[in-house]
Amino acid sequence: MSASVQRFPELGCYGLAGHSASPKDLIDEARLAEQLGLGSIFLSERFNTKDAGVMAGAAIAATSTLGIGTAATNHNTRHPLVTATMATTAHRLSEGRYALGLGRGFGLLFDLMGVPKVTSAQLEDAVGIYRKLWHGEAVAGHDGPAGQYAYLNQDASFDEDIPVLMMAIGDNTLDLAGRIADGVVLHTFFSDETLARAVTRIRDAAERAGRDPSSVRIWSVLATVEDSLPEELRLRKLVGRLATYLQGYGAALVTANGWDPADLEAFRNHPLVQGYPGAFDAIGTTEELTRLREEALPEHWLAASATGTAERCAQRVLDQFDAGADSVILHGATPTELAPVLTAWEKIRPADRFAGLPDNPGLTAAGVFRP
Repeated sequence: MSASVQRFPELGCYGLAGHSASPKDLIDEARLAEQLGLGSIFLSERFNTKDAGVMAGAAIAATSTLGIGTAATNHNTRHPLVTATMATTAHRLSEGRYALGLGRGFGLLFDLMGVPKVTSAQLEDAVGIYRKLWHGEAVAGHDGPAGQYAYLNQDASFDEDIPVLMMAIGDNTLDLAGRIADGVVLHTFFSDETLARAVTRIRDAAERAGRDPSSVRIWSVLATVEDSLPEELRLRKLVGRLATYLQGYGAALVTANGWDPADLEAFRNHPLVQGYPGAFDAIGTTEELTRLREEALPEHWLAASATGTAERCAQRVLDQFDAGADSVILHGATPTELAPVLTAWEKIRPADRFAGLPDNPGLTAAGVFRP
């Protein structure tokens, strides 16, 4: 294998994008992402074969320069000492390439699991606990939104600068991320206008908190579906993915984009959507997804993506930077599928803009945030 170099530290992809029954595939995906020059790989946890800690360890062991980001896990599904230990282990194993990403998750799922729903106060409290533990402090007699803990401690000698990523859609989470996070991963299917507004909101919140607004690394997440993929796969990655988001938290995405709620209601009332037995991006057939595209999804909703030729996809990547993003996750595609887009991107890439960008996806040149 030839030596890998981060040719594109500003770009990332997801490992095991979407649903996967074969977590071993992550090893080859991470290696190829590094060979292609991508800066980071992001790992989204699901409660089946996609455990955040196991995936991070596999991706770290398979690579030497690739940034690794958990994007995301939830603070409420693990004891804070367990999460802090997972992050410290990944941080040291990767020699500083790892960032812990946290998100709100799904309230209904947490009700079924019997764990508390995630709130902003809990997230802020949990991150505070992690950072104390990572820097060798003991947490004694804690009674806060994240829980009651008599005594938590890792090691008094620790002084670990582990970046925290925050997944964000709505205004409250954007504000929270600006106050406390090192990096922010926005949501797929943000319009360019919504992306620009989100970037402004995050940086304004950082400034109000007394932080350097440019110290927060903001990742746009761009659904990237290039023309050379088979039609069935393109439908699954574009129509299926958006429909699945709308099934789970459509109101949040529609509100963030300023889209018409009546269109969401029409989607929900569509006979194919009502009572559908699973996620569209997992079990939707070509016929079903084609029908959704033609009958239930406004075209401008689907346009918040990168589609068409590799050159057109590369231009859409540039659009994200022009809207204010620091970095872009090319979402929903494997490294193999992204190769044509990366070739096109290299031809139009404004290299000076990304000089000195760290390999850790949670960092800018300013370093980790210490409150």
